Amino acid sequence: MPISEYPFDGSWGYQVTGYFAVTARYGEPKDFMYFVNRLHAEGIAVILDWVPAHFPKDAHGLRLFDGTPVYEYADPRLGEHKEWGTLVFDYGKTQVVSFLISSAMFWLDKYHVDGLRVDAVSSMLYLDYSRTEWVRNKYGKNENLEAIEFLKNLNKAVFMKFPNTLMIAEESTAWPLVTKPAHEGGLGFNYKWNMGWMNDMLRYMSMDPFFRKGNHSILTFSMMYAFSENFILPFSHDEVVHGKASIIGKMSGLEGQKFDSLRALMMYKMAHPGKKLDFMGSELAQVIEWRYYEGLEWHLLDLPRHSQYHEFIKQLNHFYTSHKAFYEIENSWDGFQWINANDADRSVISFIRRGRKKGDEIIVICNFTPVEYKKYRVGVPQRGDYRECFSSDAARFGGGGRSVGTVRSYKKPIDGMPYSIDIDLPPMSAIYLKRYSIQSKKAR
Repeated sequence: MPISEYPFDGSWGYQVTGYFAVTARYGEPKDFMYFVNRLHAEGIAVILDWVPAHFPKDAHGLRLFDGTPVYEYADPRLGEHKEWGTLVFDYGKTQVVSFLISSAMFWLDKYHVDGLRVDAVSSMLYLDYSRTEWVRNKYGKNENLEAIEFLKNLNKAVFMKFPNTLMIAEESTAWPLVTKPAHEGGLGFNYKWNMGWMNDMLRYMSMDPFFRKGNHSILTFSMMYAFSENFILPFSHDEVVHGKASIIGKMSGLEGQKFDSLRALMMYKMAHPGKKLDFMGSELAQVIEWRYYEGLEWHLLDLPRHSQYHEFIKQLNHFYTSHKAFYEIENSWDGFQWINANDADRSVISFIRRGRKKGDEIIVICNFTPVEYKKYRVGVPQRGDYRECFSSDAARFGGGGRSVGTVRSYKKPIDGMPYSIDIDLPPMSAIYLKRYSIQSKKAR
């Protein structure tokens, strides 16, 4: 989240007044420099939230900087986000473009941060974003032409000097080519937040499992557009505030069922194409919503279910980083293949993730009902022994401890695959399977 100086605690840093200043809430600039260097020494990259979409009306800020609208639009129909109570930069002014691009470069250059997540890009792109009164562009449409050009120039400037930087757009609409290079007609970002996937999955997991079969398309719809952009799958701060409940609080059922659901959801998320992002507290299964004025509920780690879930997240992260099939090919169908996306009656999906190396495959099976399915048949692409290599139902993670173990495929086509396996699929679970040749010592 933003650490640029801001006056109002309740804005969480999203109403910036000091675009070149670290907020004094956490110390001095040298302290933040030490923090970044320390993280880098541990192999951890630093991505900052950066807010070029709006600024507050505080008198000591940018508003009417010399008594005139230097940075904002003079016309309030263009220059104000009334929903947020903030003003909008006039991206057609050279001083605004210079100021904002200089700010972005400053954090990358002086503090050595590794990337910027650009906040509220949608509000920049559309002249009518959350407005009842607005002014059309010169073509009579709702695109903010100057903001579009600014974003392209921003990314060009950043990559020219810092080619390994990550530029990430929080963009929630179907605006095309957000992650295509600017010289190819895109906005030039590396990644875009997949807000559609996030909203769909949280809605799906909040449903009583009985009703999920009638909403199965919510579960699978993201693969209709998964490769249209370079996506990040987020569970963001906006989803755990203002009465929306924490992530675990959104899950359907009683406490134990909520944990089962959350583990299955996180395994599906990790196997889905796209990079991953979780907001702080989700790794603890924090119960209360996030509050900017309080710390996390670290005491929850003293409780078995929460400590087991914490260990689950840790091991799931390690599994992800050690299996290239989950991240090598994320922008095409070469890295993903449905096995069965249509078992709506049982709310089960199955698919394959693939790496670049031939045979580098992981079978993913997710059961989103609290029902165990005996001898559940799944199509597989090859002959061999398929072994469970990760399961949300493992006892050490707080699950029921029902292991699929190792199963041998047999020559019976199903799901468009030449071979099949039969497994006892645990309730409300996700499992990963890897294939070993029958002759392999590992398979014995």
